[in-house]
Amino acid sequence: MLLAVSSTGIARAQKEGDIIKKGLNFGPLPAIAYDGDKGFEVGAILEIFDYGDGTVYPNYNSKWYFEASYYTEGSALFQIQYDNKTLIPGVRWSSSISASIDKSNDFYGVNGYMNRFDFSTSRFFYRQDRTRILANTDFSGYICPHLKWEIGYHGNWYKISDLSTKVRDKKGYQDPTLFGQYVEMGLFTGEGEAFGGFVSSIRAGLMLDTRDKEGAPSKGVWAEAHITAAPKWLGTTHEHYRYSLTFRNYLPLVKHDILTFAYRINYEGTIGDYAPYYVLPHITVMGENCDKDGMGGYDTIRGLLRSRVMGLDMLSYNAELRWRFVEFKLINQNWALALNAFSDGTWTTRAYKTRTCMGSLQLFDKDRPHITFGGGFRIIMNENFIIAVEYGLPVSWIVKSSNPIYRQDGDGAFYVNLGYLF
Repeated sequence: MLLAVSSTGIARAQKEGDIIKKGLNFGPLPAIAYDGDKGFEVGAILEIFDYGDGTVYPNYNSKWYFEASYYTEGSALFQIQYDNKTLIPGVRWSSSISASIDKSNDFYGVNGYMNRFDFSTSRFFYRQDRTRILANTDFSGYICPHLKWEIGYHGNWYKISDLSTKVRDKKGYQDPTLFGQYVEMGLFTGEGEAFGGFVSSIRAGLMLDTRDKEGAPSKGVWAEAHITAAPKWLGTTHEHYRYSLTFRNYLPLVKHDILTFAYRINYEGTIGDYAPYYVLPHITVMGENCDKDGMGGYDTIRGLLRSRVMGLDMLSYNAELRWRFVEFKLINQNWALALNAFSDGTWTTRAYKTRTCMGSLQLFDKDRPHITFGGGFRIIMNENFIIAVEYGLPVSWIVKSSNPIYRQDGDGAFYVNLGYLF
């Protein structure tokens, strides 16, 4: 094992015998994939890594990410990400912009099991039309070795409407979607909140990072604490203040990346008693990525219905065993194949307070843990370009009990995506 000293002065691991990458490295990928929440994907992805003179490898000096994707469930995603560690001396600058047009966005109500999900109902009943544009620019730098400050601006715009599709019962009556029922019953707290708004926010935080490498770490800690302020005077439609705490740990059970146990614990909280529902499902992110959408789905809780859980405060975990069973060199690149087994979970610890009683929509008076299990396969190129195939299944499906708490989280989901979850 060799040590490569990055531009920040932090030593990172290089493996004996690795092909040391220099200059630009391209990772094009046709986006022909499947997401259990969005359907089949057709599009294109391009990642460009700049490794400079190779001294920082397996980390990089800068990275570009481009994606244009279309999904059969009725959504499209366009995004550009940029991450640079050397342009501003001692400062990492990261920015991204994404546009998501989702004609079939999941909406299962608020507060998890406090809102009943009927798996026998047409899935169109649990849909809304949502367009979302996210943009951010973030800066970070070292306070001391391994400890960093973070600050940035995040501007997010949401436009949400009820689907025109109606579910007609045998008597000829037309029932609205669940989202339509929420609107008609006046359940949303903020004025005009149901149909979205603009979030203009300042985000600041601290990061502790002792990972051996960023793309596929095998040891170290990565912990973050963030506060997001979205006041009216900054242009926000529905003023709110949020905080996020995240702890990730990577434990090498067998050295040289062969077997690693990794876990993440995340708490998303609200300062005060209000935040608009459309920002609640997200996991807070700073850097080249946008906030992770949907507490449920590939980026958050694998195998759980996307956006199944949203509340003012939410606790979640991800734990997985990563086994890298082979490494080899091909076409002047470093390759590895890996398997993983995981368990994810989340629940609402403080409920979103609706204006009126939810009545027949309500299942329980408080939420309970939503837990999933699953496994996956990875193709890893140069420690950073990672193709991921995973399948997750909720415990509620595995148990198959007649108790109404079960079969509330869907029937599992299959994903083909990029990277490790954390």
